Amino acid sequence: MSKRPHDKRPDAARKPRPAGRGERPQRTPSAPRGGRRATAPSAPEATQKLQKVLAQSGLGSRRDMELLISGGRVTVNGEVATIGARVGPADQIKVAGRIVRAHSTSRLPRVLLYHKPEGEIASRDDPRGRPSVFERLPALTGAKWISIGRLDFNTCRLLMFTTSGELANRMMHPRFEIEREYAVRVMGKLTQEHVQQLMQGVELDDGVARCERVDLRGGEGANQWCHVVLKEGRNRIVRRLFEKLGFIVSRLMRVRYGPVELPSRVKRNQYYELTGEETQRLLDWLDAAQQPEPTEAPSLPPPKREPGRRARE
Repeated sequence: MSKRPHDKRPDAARKPRPAGRGERPQRTPSAPRGGRRATAPSAPEATQKLQKVLAQSGLGSRRDMELLISGGRVTVNGEVATIGARVGPADQIKVAGRIVRAHSTSRLPRVLLYHKPEGEIASRDDPRGRPSVFERLPALTGAKWISIGRLDFNTCRLLMFTTSGELANRMMHPRFEIEREYAVRVMGKLTQEHVQQLMQGVELDDGVARCERVDLRGGEGANQWCHVVLKEGRNRIVRRLFEKLGFIVSRLMRVRYGPVELPSRVKRNQYYELTGEETQRLLDWLDAAQQPEPTEAPSLPPPKREPGRRARE
């Protein structure tokens, strides 16, 4: 990290030179007549979209908050709110009559990595009474854990949670195309022809799906391992891709989500919470990965030089 150069104080901040004999004392520019110190006008308070503020408060995803607002369950300063309304720190926000205190934008969200085993659902409610991943997570006050994507009942390993609906949206939304990497064990023999099909695209019931990368890892007997990378998270997409090619997936594990991998020391049913530094690195990575592509600036002709003069560098 480069050192900051020493700042030179502007002339207005320098102490006045003592007046010599026969000279008038210099007036300090920062002290105008009347003895009052000049004050800079206060900057207006920043505002944000209401659904974004609610998502950051940990109540749910931005889509969930939009549904609450459109249903008339959110008020701002006593009036029913509308989608797109902007709020600031001084505004009073209520959801279903309960006051919601918006978190400061400088406050980092909490991010949890959970080692999901087979046999747990990634949902809070299940009519069949199966165990839920949420039963294993630490309790929260004034917020709730939001799942970043889901894993099937029989899919295991990396499952991420956060208290920020905004962060969850940035990780899951299809337009951001965040990579998901899976280790897949299939029954049968995968060939390079199958690899080409997976990468070129396979027609499914809900549209074409394809893998960004397919890496064959070998295996023993009737089972073969491979790693696949996709940029979407449609329901059961990995299993459906291989079923379309005539294979049965006997084991499926998510090993990476974006830049995040599950530490090897985190065993099944255990979780690991990212430190503040690790969370900030994740946010910085998202900012860099989701920046809009810069438009190409029009080329300008070189400036004309005056005859007989050198160009300054």
